[in-house]
Amino acid sequence: MVNAVSPPVDTLPPVDALPPDEVQLSLPVEEPTPDPPAISAATLALAAQDVRMVLREQNEQSQILTTKLNILFVANGALLTSLSISRLLVSSSVFSLAEIVGFLVSFSLLMGAFLPRQVAVTPNLEDRKFLETYLALPEQDYQLQMLVNLSETYNANKQRLEDTSQSLKYAAYTIWSTTAIMLVHILVIYVASGSSSGLL
Repeated sequence: MVNAVSPPVDTLPPVDALPPDEVQLSLPVEEPTPDPPAISAATLALAAQDVRMVLREQNEQSQILTTKLNILFVANGALLTSLSISRLLVSSSVFSLAEIVGFLVSFSLLMGAFLPRQVAVTPNLEDRKFLETYLALPEQDYQLQMLVNLSETYNANKQRLEDTSQSLKYAAYTIWSTTAIMLVHILVIYVASGSSSGLL
């Protein structure tokens, strides 16, 4: 007797057995980023004009600080002259020591504000790649790059001016304090001399 063999049942292969090109995965589709809006030439021209105006004001502020520096140098020199003529520096007292320290501190602060510091300038003509890089740019890209450079120049010079302004402010306070100590010193000497003459 012959047993009848049933035909094999068709079964789908597991997903792992499918070829890679037949496996479909649903991935999120990234939308293209929109292009930035175009900047008009008139807007770029106005922005460049405003930035250069701010840089001119920064230059005027630098000149004002230079004038203050000169005034404080004169005041510090006059203070030293007064202390030398009155011989207060050699009176061997606490006031004399305070006056010497005050003069040295104020002079050091003024010298710190006077010493030259690196000033940022754009475009940097020492860079030989300037002509190759910038002149090859389109007009709009060139103007945008120059605006970025001017902004960085302003920030660099701003820090330098703030340091100079702080030094001048502390020097002015020190000169004023030293002058006050000198006046108190003179008053103490006058009172001491008056008391000595009254006792005699």
